[in-house]
Amino acid sequence: MQPLNIPDINKALNLSEHLSGIKRGIEKESLRIQPDGCLAQTPHPYRLGATLTNDYITTDYSEALPEFITKATSDRERPLEELKEIHQFAYQHLGDEILWNMSMPCIMGAENDIPIARYGSSNSGKMKEVYRLGLGHRYGRLMQTIAGVHYNFSLPESFWQAFYESESFSGSLQDFISEKYMGLIRNYLRYSWLIPLFYGASPALCESFLKNKSVDLDELVPGTRYGKYATSLRMSDLGYQNKAQSRLNVSYNSLPEYIAGLESAISTPDDFYTEVGVQKEGEYIQLNANTLQIENEFYSSIRPKRVSQSGERPTKALRRGGIEYIEVRALDLNPFSEIGIEQKQIAFLDAFLLACLFAESSPINQRETGEYQENFRGVVRHGRHPDFCLSFNNKCRPLHELANYLLDKISVFSEMLDSAYNITEHVDVIKELRHQLTDFNGTLSGQIVRKIEERKDGFFPYAMELSTQHKQALINSSLAPEILQFYQSKAEESHVKKASIEKNDKISFEEFLANYYQ
Repeated sequence: MQPLNIPDINKALNLSEHLSGIKRGIEKESLRIQPDGCLAQTPHPYRLGATLTNDYITTDYSEALPEFITKATSDRERPLEELKEIHQFAYQHLGDEILWNMSMPCIMGAENDIPIARYGSSNSGKMKEVYRLGLGHRYGRLMQTIAGVHYNFSLPESFWQAFYESESFSGSLQDFISEKYMGLIRNYLRYSWLIPLFYGASPALCESFLKNKSVDLDELVPGTRYGKYATSLRMSDLGYQNKAQSRLNVSYNSLPEYIAGLESAISTPDDFYTEVGVQKEGEYIQLNANTLQIENEFYSSIRPKRVSQSGERPTKALRRGGIEYIEVRALDLNPFSEIGIEQKQIAFLDAFLLACLFAESSPINQRETGEYQENFRGVVRHGRHPDFCLSFNNKCRPLHELANYLLDKISVFSEMLDSAYNITEHVDVIKELRHQLTDFNGTLSGQIVRKIEERKDGFFPYAMELSTQHKQALINSSLAPEILQFYQSKAEESHVKKASIEKNDKISFEEFLANYYQ
């Protein structure tokens, strides 16, 4: 694994005047639960809009797993303001239901009691539903109820134009942007263990989630299992890091290689999925029997993205226009925030991503892939152990030593961002994280474990108390009438759009799928 080496910090400094134009967006999932803590069985509330066409409120895997989406903006505070507004609006229509503020679910019944998200009778709506049915058959429905926060990040056109002109690059501006973003992604993968170390917030879970499986977790209190030094069980093999995809070979060494790897996976038949079948009694139970049904099935902690046109697959969008932004997917819900994420987390991510962008980023070979994957797995299960070591070029290095080294590199960009916005938040968060390296009890995961140990009543009562407190706080902070009207109008418009799509479908579902995969 290469060090985070930044060969020309002056180049970054010369471009720092453009950093105030960084665009950010957030996608946040939360389970809807009943007052007794069980998963809500009610349909997605009609007054929140049509999940197929509402740009702000949709669902992820389950009908009971709403997803709130903010618009990309260069106003650094607006994403969290907007996310709070969406929460406030949603709570106007949830009745006695509560948004669960932990990534790991709790009181879970049988798998078939987890309702699949519904999107209506249109071909595009049916495709989204069948895709989710397929995920259930492939990985189990329980895994799909795990919630997280996705962070979307892009640098402004003025930044890229100035950066492009400062380098001797023979290709187009968009090729340059895509190449630099892929370099950022490679460095992120090398050091992404920093995110669960500091912001992992799922060290413990309810025994009901395990369904009597034999797992390497200790009992924290009766009914609660945990990893003594775990940071993010969500990102372990109990959650999204599913072993079923370990055979996939998707390269991040260039955008064409990344696209080719995903397109191969969505066109290559899989023996087990073939055995499951595509249809049962004339009804679709998955989109196809290939390694991936669609690109989004590939579980990665970061993705290169471009906004797709109607009916356009993600890889086609990337091939058409190159990378537009990146999506960071490693964040657990922050249970101490009423909306699941805090501004200081965004401040750290921005500085970290900039460090990854400006650092040297050689291609990743198979040995290095194994190394960074093992480091990530180690941190999510054992990262708070005081003597935990990581692999660095096949040598064991103390985690705290590597983390401090990386914070040194990242701090330069924290200073640049603070200068761009005339604040101190980015530098302050680095100071806070350095302190956490001397006392892991200060991390989100450390705070959660310590609190459950003190209370002695378990994961569920603690999580329920936090979730209920957050609901009350959001209900008590009322929306301005014009903001309420805005979200109401968007919900109403989404139903009109959905009805129009359903009315104008002119081809069969089979033909629709064939066109999509063509």
